[in-house]
Amino acid sequence: MSAMTWDSRPTGVEAPTLRLTRRGRLVLVLVAVAVAAGFGLSAQSAQADGPVAATAVTAHTVLVGETLWEIAAAVTAPGLDVRDTVDALAELNGIAGSGLRAGQQILVPVGADG
Repeated sequence: MSAMTWDSRPTGVEAPTLRLTRRGRLVLVLVAVAVAAGFGLSAQSAQADGPVAATAVTAHTVLVGETLWEIAAAVTAPGLDVRDTVDALAELNGIAGSGLRAGQQILVPVGADG
């Protein structure tokens, strides 16, 4: 009795090898490029928030002895925290800490520069 094998080919016959034609290689390359481009484009996508309303500003020249707190207090609406305005002015003008110099130009919301 002979042992059964899963290969139904007669003994001594080699399995056919896979060969790609020129058109097959072209299709394979194009598919690979399309997949790579898809990944590349999706990795570079960004989401932004909706448009933010612009805040009208005016330039203010810092006077001798004037502090960021005083300027913020002048632009803060009644009932709001002046500390939040100080932080917003510092961020708007790229000011680290509270160091202002006399003659320095900073941006403040319109109508607040008295």
